[in-house]
Amino acid sequence: MPDDIVVADPRFLLAAEAPAVRVVTYNVHKCVGVDRRYDPERIATVLREIDPDIACLQEVAVRRRNAQHLDQCAFLGEATGCHVVPSAAIREHRGRCGNAILTRFPVLAARSIDLSVGAYARRGAIDADLLIGDRVLRVIATHFGLLAGERQLQVNRLIAALAEPLPPERRAADAVLLMGDLNEWRGSSDGIRALDRRLGPSAAARTFPSWLPVLPLDRIYATYPAVLRASHVYRSPLARLASDHLPLVGTLHWSVARAVSQRGDWLDSAAA
Repeated sequence: MPDDIVVADPRFLLAAEAPAVRVVTYNVHKCVGVDRRYDPERIATVLREIDPDIACLQEVAVRRRNAQHLDQCAFLGEATGCHVVPSAAIREHRGRCGNAILTRFPVLAARSIDLSVGAYARRGAIDADLLIGDRVLRVIATHFGLLAGERQLQVNRLIAALAEPLPPERRAADAVLLMGDLNEWRGSSDGIRALDRRLGPSAAARTFPSWLPVLPLDRIYATYPAVLRASHVYRSPLARLASDHLPLVGTLHWSVARAVSQRGDWLDSAAA
């Protein structure tokens, strides 16, 4: 073999086939900033600055009377060039605001999970399957309630939904990504411990309030073989102004070890 030809390690070739996925969870506060000004364009600008592949948004308003942008989901989707998956509350105009997923990846399926408890504010989650290359990532976008007992019931419902058998037309996911405003700042709460047991530890950092963040209300969970390698709070001057939450950003990678095990025959032949 000539000296100037370098044979790459096949493991690095496999890693190159699956580029990192940038994800963000962001409570947009109905596009009303800390200056009390309604401005969806500021939220869109923050999202463009972050440039996520998957964004889970909370408190996206259904409509606002006499506002320029009545449909915040459509506006933010168009402003970022992403597919939009709205929650049932937004689609059916049954609430003032709800969750939404923005993504660059094809959406295979989506449904809403009702997490409302009694007379408390309507809550829910979006359960969507995204196609990333040849893998399916199941993305859950949610926003929990304000009271501890309410949040515990919502955790139980989400865990039960994850355990339900899939309908025949829905493809099994390779991994699960759960993001949202869980309204929980105590990592030792029963609800957080239950999610940690089911999904593994979460990325959590101080995101609220945006002008002086002291509470880690927003979290990102990812299950193997999707690995959350890094996370940070996005603290630009505009992000501090545009909403009362700061965005929590993560970088998702697919495990190379899993790819290697699945393609062992190819690796053996490449190394021979």
